Amino acid sequence: MKRILIIEDDREIAELERDYLVINNFECDIETTGTSGLAAAIRENYDLCIIDIMLPGIDGFEVLSQLRRVKQTPVIFLSAKSSDIDKIRGLGLGADDYMTKPFSPGELVARVKAHISRYEALLRPSKDIITVRSLYIDPQGHMVKINGNEIPMTAKEFDLLLFLAQNPNRAFSKEQLFDKIWGFEAIGDISTVAVHIQRIREKLSVSGEKFIDTVWGVGYRFLK
Repeated sequence: MKRILIIEDDREIAELERDYLVINNFECDIETTGTSGLAAAIRENYDLCIIDIMLPGIDGFEVLSQLRRVKQTPVIFLSAKSSDIDKIRGLGLGADDYMTKPFSPGELVARVKAHISRYEALLRPSKDIITVRSLYIDPQGHMVKINGNEIPMTAKEFDLLLFLAQNPNRAFSKEQLFDKIWGFEAIGDISTVAVHIQRIREKLSVSGEKFIDTVWGVGYRFLK
């Protein structure tokens, strides 16, 4: 049974989320402050975390920021804040998805299932190691290195980089990348593609080399 952590200070909303997830065979824990939620997320082995942004103690952004230093657990932000700035900030910190209240409990369950399935597929042994100049990508070990030094990547960053590297010199639109990495379930927003590409570029910039090119009017391609 997959374990979900809900970090939400509104007990009624938290229990609604829990009830729908339990019906769908998930085991759920609830924490009502950012501080206690972060401690639980780090201490326990959850398959996914659902985090509200406005929390007592520390807010959801800080919870995610600190969690990403030690774990790559899939995270869905659930918030009443619907502005693009908040979405971009959350996705930029490493969130896998962002839902706005009021939400459909059924859609939340569908997104939880999709993210867990994709994360598990990512960790499965699959394809051979890729080496391009100073870049080393190990799909089985979920590892990226530049000149022998490991570069930390979130699950979605790794998935996106791996897909592009497996299809070098081919241009993909944001929509194509969104469908491939986030799925046809319309999870999140296509703006997350640009955010993740930027984060990948920043992390690989230590090499002094260019690996991902922008094809204006089309999208992105990996340079082999």
